[in-house]
Amino acid sequence: MKVRASLAPDALARYVAAQLNAHFPDEDVVRADDLLPVIPRALERLEHCFSAVNNKYFFDGGAAVFNHLHGDQYCIWLYYLSHELYRQGGAASTCSKLFLLNKALHGCDIFYEVELPSIFLVVHPLGTVLGRGTYSDYFVAYQRCGVGSNHDIYPTFGKYVTLRPGAAALGNCKIGDNCQIASQGLVLDRDLPANTLYIGNPKTAVMKPQTAHYPLWRT
Repeated sequence: MKVRASLAPDALARYVAAQLNAHFPDEDVVRADDLLPVIPRALERLEHCFSAVNNKYFFDGGAAVFNHLHGDQYCIWLYYLSHELYRQGGAASTCSKLFLLNKALHGCDIFYEVELPSIFLVVHPLGTVLGRGTYSDYFVAYQRCGVGSNHDIYPTFGKYVTLRPGAAALGNCKIGDNCQIASQGLVLDRDLPANTLYIGNPKTAVMKPQTAHYPLWRT
């Protein structure tokens, strides 16, 4: 199964290169040929991710779908491209430009060295910062979410974790499988058992049982 993309790989390479050079018009020009070798693997990773999404804009029932003009999809794409280029030893300056392009276009901070899982979603991710936590599959982050450190220790997430708008997990946290942090919730240096809905902040926290997975996953 191949992803049904709105642009062919060579056209996609030219498109991204043109964006990079327009946003960062320095003497270190990025060529489409610099990106093309890593695009097939980045598309494979994107296909694997989108195939798990129960949404017609990501999976149409027969194949994964990638539209370069769909903001959430393109945000995920730029992460995969920057991370794959980093993995394959590409120029650090190009990786940085891809990271900054994602930040400029979508207001989303996901550094190219961050190891996001093979299956994840960002939903309207304006103001979202995903730091160097340890992530598992079926991770979802909405707008204004934060994953960061406290005393240089980052959170660890189980599978099927959802961060609702404005939610954050900071520091020495172990978030179990099938947990959800409610809107504006803050988990700081605290573990959450599996199947937990967390509401509030360290001073007002309420935890309730949660049984259902996030509804957009096909599995």
